[in-house]
Amino acid sequence: MEKPRVYANPINKKIENVQDLFRSDNTVSNKKNPVDINKKINEIFASRNHVYKSKVRISLKDKTFDAEIVGKTNLNLLTIDGKLISIPDIVDIEKI
Repeated sequence: MEKPRVYANPINKKIENVQDLFRSDNTVSNKKNPVDINKKINEIFASRNHVYKSKVRISLKDKTFDAEIVGKTNLNLLTIDGKLISIPDIVDIEKI
């Protein structure tokens, strides 16, 4: 059985698709984009499981704690025990 013939196009020019310089930055940033934090908060409140309150783990700049959030303003989250948590101070938030 004869194999099919394949046309190989000749390369008549210099190929410059290699990278000459690479830089890497090993610093780890814990600062999340505020839009991402607001998006996560809005997803928690829009969840089908959120009826009145949601149990979440909140990471601030200096500590991490669990809380039950019941409301939100532009700058704060309201917990079930009446505490206000400043949204700009939040580094990460996740539903438990």
